Amino acid sequence: MYELHYWPTIQGRGEFVRLILEDAGADYTDVMRGPDAEGREAMLALLEQTGHFAPPLLKDGDRWVSQTPLILDYLGARHGLTPNDEDERREALRLTMLLADFLIEAHDVHHPLAKEFFYEDQRDEALRRAPSFRDTRIPKFYVYFERLLAGDGHFVGGTTCHTEFSLFQIVEGMRYAFPNTMARLEPDYPNVTALRDRIAARPGVAAYLASERRIPFNEHGIFRHYPELDA
Repeated sequence: MYELHYWPTIQGRGEFVRLILEDAGADYTDVMRGPDAEGREAMLALLEQTGHFAPPLLKDGDRWVSQTPLILDYLGARHGLTPNDEDERREALRLTMLLADFLIEAHDVHHPLAKEFFYEDQRDEALRRAPSFRDTRIPKFYVYFERLLAGDGHFVGGTTCHTEFSLFQIVEGMRYAFPNTMARLEPDYPNVTALRDRIAARPGVAAYLASERRIPFNEHGIFRHYPELDA
């Protein structure tokens, strides 16, 4: 059984890991959501104990893995979602890391000054930043991924890999956080939306999306819907 250690009330970066585990039908415990969870202080103590910087953390036997792209690569290798070819494996990891970069930009729209400040304390700065994100940064990333999917609809090796689950989660999060913007932009990216639909239809993912195990998007996670930022 795997152990996933992540915050219990947000999707965040932990959701990228959950999607792989759910797709694979893996036996895992979402530790901080369990009845014996000990809370934030226990998480901080675990980080100190293991020497890792931040969650999510994955425990597999005696092995600990952190950093979301590396966890996805690790799980993918065990569940048929990481390419066997070394060049293709590095390419999948590169693209997953690029999506992690996009995740930072999506977060920093609503927290452009510091994550320690409340949104209301930096709302003016967020309003200044949002147009650049909507009009420049989203298209820059989406155009790139749209082009990569133009051949057979896959990123590497002509088959599904962990990167595709990451893009699925990005699309889902963007639809929640910027519904008006994405309704306007998504018709320009049919390959991206087709990938999203294909991942959503996979049996393990579809069952997970329909279950209570999936934490709803909310205004405490990475993707937050503030209407004033989605002009």
